[in-house]
Amino acid sequence: MSNTFLANMQSRIQTAQEMKDEEKLYRHNGVLYPSIMCPEEHLQALANIQGREDDIMLVAYPKCGFNWMVGVLRKIMAEATGMKTESRMPPLMEFFGPDVIKLVEQAPSPRFLGTHMHPDNIPQSFYQNKTKMLVIFRNPKDTLVSYYHFCNNNPVLPSMKSWESFFTDFLSGDVPWGSYFDHALAWEKKMDDPSVMVVTYEELKQNLSQGVRQISKFFGFSLTEAQVQEVANGSTFSAMKESSTHSHGNMGNVIFRKGEVGDWKNHFTPQQNKEMDEAFNKHLKGTRLGAKLNYQDHCQ
Repeated sequence: MSNTFLANMQSRIQTAQEMKDEEKLYRHNGVLYPSIMCPEEHLQALANIQGREDDIMLVAYPKCGFNWMVGVLRKIMAEATGMKTESRMPPLMEFFGPDVIKLVEQAPSPRFLGTHMHPDNIPQSFYQNKTKMLVIFRNPKDTLVSYYHFCNNNPVLPSMKSWESFFTDFLSGDVPWGSYFDHALAWEKKMDDPSVMVVTYEELKQNLSQGVRQISKFFGFSLTEAQVQEVANGSTFSAMKESSTHSHGNMGNVIFRKGEVGDWKNHFTPQQNKEMDEAFNKHLKGTRLGAKLNYQDHCQ
């Protein structure tokens, strides 16, 4: 399944390189999606996936650390079960399409799945069956910067006309997968759900070993302290970037760029800084997710 899926992905990337920028995005229920990677038939086919209680689900708004956490989770699973899961197949469900979804339905447990989808668009069976979901967020300033560079270096997405226009589109939610703040507010409502664990990019960067311990426990994996350190040492951003040529091919340097906290300071104008602070305060000030993001420390 992995080889077939990867060959299909390479073919899609090739097709995207021949497309005009204006053809690379389309709207589904008012939200922009990449037409090559997750066309409408993929989103419609998602309704057929039946969530399982023992599925391992990773959720993140784009550029909040999804690919980093894919690597971390695969290492945790390998240490805990002895089964190597070093696949190059990204677990994003919206990339699958009807044929792959049929194979996913037949796959043995535990299945490792992921998505950038808004929580309201994740198939309801995952909530009904109490699938455990690890949700990762990152401060919106660094998310925006990373997303901007990602779009400009990714052939399946249109190149951004300018930093200024992308900044405006990000704040209005007119970017692929929709509004960062809509995603954040929707997960804020689920923070009491025992099947949901919200972590932040910044806290994982600060203490990855502690993050590995908490994530392992959440998914019911028992790791020794030596195994925790083994996972953490092999999962630093620099280690992931180094091995990304093997894991992600030509897209390695696009997916793993800098991985820094605070890179936004190299991009934001004082006016943009003010606008983002206002947006954060309007949407997330006083919320638990807002507090968890520790915005004052990372974005001042």
